[in-house]
Amino acid sequence: MSVINEAGILALSTRLQRLSEQLRRDGALIYKSFGIEFEPKWFPVIFALDQKEVLSVVEIANEIGYTHPSTISLLKELEKKDLIKSKKDKLDERKRLILLTPKGVELVGQVQPIWELIASVLGEISDNENHLLKAIEEAEAKIANQTFYHRALQQKNSK
Repeated sequence: MSVINEAGILALSTRLQRLSEQLRRDGALIYKSFGIEFEPKWFPVIFALDQKEVLSVVEIANEIGYTHPSTISLLKELEKKDLIKSKKDKLDERKRLILLTPKGVELVGQVQPIWELIASVLGEISDNENHLLKAIEEAEAKIANQTFYHRALQQKNSK
């Protein structure tokens, strides 16, 4: 057993990152095995735009749970790939609205069956005694209620 695994709960973030990186690497290989150029990091934006059609930059950041700078960086990459485009909001000229390009819509059509495959396999992986997805949802809800940082401060100050 590695020292990180032995660290238990103290290494939670490290282990989640490790799991995430493994899933992303394998996800990239799955897309590649189908001959499709698709990066797993693109998924949240492409999926959100497929579901909602048009979103502002702030709305995308909120939908996917990324910071504004991270979202902007991802949007720039997708724009360079001609998968998304932006237009000005008619009601607020300062606001940029983001939507899929025809190439982006075509890509969604190609990856849809792959998403179904990935969902099936991830369902198998997460369907275990401890119900991984449910545990993550519960942890996210607790953090949304009170952040990790604020909980730590509260415990520190109560000692």
